Amino acid sequence: MSTKLIGVVLIVLGIVMIVWIGFTYTKKEKVIDAGPIQISADREKTVNWPPYLGGVLLIGGIVIVVTSKKSS
Repeated sequence: MSTKLIGVVLIVLGIVMIVWIGFTYTKKEKVIDAGPIQISADREKTVNWPPYLGGVLLIGGIVIVVTSKKSS
């Protein structure tokens, strides 16, 4: 994989992480599991990341793209 492609992927990922600071998904969990009786419930789980992480990825991607142009 070329370094320019890695840089572009990091730039896109950084922008996405700045715009969306996390996501939520639903997971089924067993509440009661007593032999033949099973009761489950839907639980919402949230995944968050700090916005500065997106900025770090964005800057790192820009640095990679700029330095790969100079060496090519």
